[in-house]
Amino acid sequence: MKTGTKLGILALVVAVSCTAAWNYHIGQVDIPENRALFVAAFLTAVALGVAAFVKGSGWIGGVAAVPAILIGLFFPFTMAISRQEVASDAIRVGDTIPRFTCVDGRGEPFDSETLRGHPVLIKFFRAHW
Repeated sequence: MKTGTKLGILALVVAVSCTAAWNYHIGQVDIPENRALFVAAFLTAVALGVAAFVKGSGWIGGVAAVPAILIGLFFPFTMAISRQEVASDAIRVGDTIPRFTCVDGRGEPFDSETLRGHPVLIKFFRAHW
């Protein structure tokens, strides 16, 4: 097996592993404040993917390197264009829920006042980068 093919496969493994780890953190609502390790890992996948083409890979290495490069560039790019900062007045664990009204998933009106006196978990999701 050519060195470039091995590098392409390794690049894809790194990119997919980092994506899986990132998605795990999203699912746990535990996105790390310092994302440098993730950025470094994704950029490593890009470097390995490019190295696969430079070293000369077979078709399997090339097929693996292309998505590794795309995945590895996607995360740092989206972080660069969309800074996600925690507001100083953000709701924290244990805080009292602010009063709001909205329409639920069935199109029915909802008032947060109906939750008063009950423990509630509210999960807001706005992407992760």
